[in-house]
This record gives sequence, C-alpha cells and structure tokens, in this order.
Amino acid sequence: MGMAAPVYWTADMVRALPDDGNKYECVYGELLVTPAPRAWHEVIVGRLFHQLYDHVAPDRRFYAFGSRSDISWSDDTLVEPDVFVVPIEEARALTWASMKRLQLVIEVLSPSSKRADRFTKRRLYQDVRIPAYWIVDTDARAVEVWTPEVRLPSVERERVVWQPEAGAPCLIDLTELFRPI
Repeated sequence: MGMAAPVYWTADMVRALPDDGNKYECVYGELLVTPAPRAWHEVIVGRLFHQLYDHVAPDRRFYAFGSRSDISWSDDTLVEPDVFVVPIEEARALTWASMKRLQLVIEVLSPSSKRADRFTKRRLYQDVRIPAYWIVDTDARAVEVWTPEVRLPSVERERVVWQPEAGAPCLIDLTELFRPI
C-alpha cells in the first residue's frame, strides 16, 4: 500500500482555506494549523500590542500591529504574527503585501504552537533577517529573544528591550506583562 504524497502548501492555497476558527499558516510549504488561543494568550498579546503601539506612535517612524495579518516573503510562506512592528511607510500602504521589513515579531506560545513558533517560524524569521523575534512563554514567565545571527536565544525573565534601528528603546517589564487580570 502506497503513501499519499505530502502536500506542498503555498500562500495562495492557505488563503483559500475556509475561515473555520483555526489559524492557518505555511512556512517553506509546511502547513501550520493552530486552534483558537487561550484567553491568557490574548491578554498577553493585547498588553504587548498596546505597549509597543504607545511607544512607536509618537515619533511615527514605525507602526505596531496586533491582529490577524497576511505576511509573506515568498510563494510558500504566509504567517500571522501575534504582534509585529513595521516601518511606517510600509504600514501606510495599507496592504499586507507591502509589509516586508518587519522590525520586531512577537509570538506568544500556545500549547499547539510551541514547535512551530520555536523552530519552523523562528528559522523563517532568521532567514528573512527580522532584527528581533520574541517568543513569549507565559507558563515560564519568560521571553526568548532571537536575532538573525544567533544559534541560541537569550532568555529574559525580568524585562525585555526592543531597540529599533532609529529612536528610543522600548522596555517591557515582564512582572507587569504577566500580572494577573
């Protein structure tokens, strides 16, 4: 008995999937499927988005997103980061296709997304040279900080700092980030 050939997913194939409550992404042809996140995940995403948005809004060099998105660098990749920051000129185009130079990408781990966030998407973000990729582990109350050139992340437990290419650094206190509602 033969095995079915694996499907090599494209961004267009993923875009054609039904809106059934799952998050569908593909990285180098691999389909990544994530069910709806836990409520705590959304609390953390909201806090990160608001802090980053408040930080970048005054100088208008960057724009922060914390919503569904459609980010792609090739025919076989399509990702929806939890939170990300792009240069303002890319945001002003108001099309996902114009957003290529992400400056910071943040993924908040869910039980179903750990492998994809830590390995599959991390490698993609390093390959496309995202300057800073944060993996937020709410269970460990820690943030893994990845840059394109590192083989191992720094693991921050007190605070994490994003230093944009221009402008002041954004400091996020992890005690405050992980405080109960």
